Amino acid sequence: MNKLSRIEEEKQTVELMIQFYCRYKEGNHHLCKDCKKLLDYAHKRLSYCPFGEQKKTCRQCPMHCYTPQMKQKIKEVMRYAGPRMLWYRPISTLKHLWRER
Repeated sequence: MNKLSRIEEEKQTVELMIQFYCRYKEGNHHLCKDCKKLLDYAHKRLSYCPFGEQKKTCRQCPMHCYTPQMKQKIKEVMRYAGPRMLWYRPISTLKHLWRER
């Protein structure tokens, strides 16, 4: 079993949250244009994260690398998807919460 890098795990987590939001909050069966744009943006920002494998969760990060508009959108997604992900993806959610400790 290959262990994913910290950045790849974060990419998977944010992708799950955006997909969940787009599907259940917006009612789309596939990512809409705005959610796809947000996902691409988040993946790009994670790819260039200066903290690399020592990266904390974005909420705990001392450097805020999102533009104000994208930061607002990802907050909206996380507020909706975060609590609900525990029921749909409990292991991923618990791993993410553990990293915040």
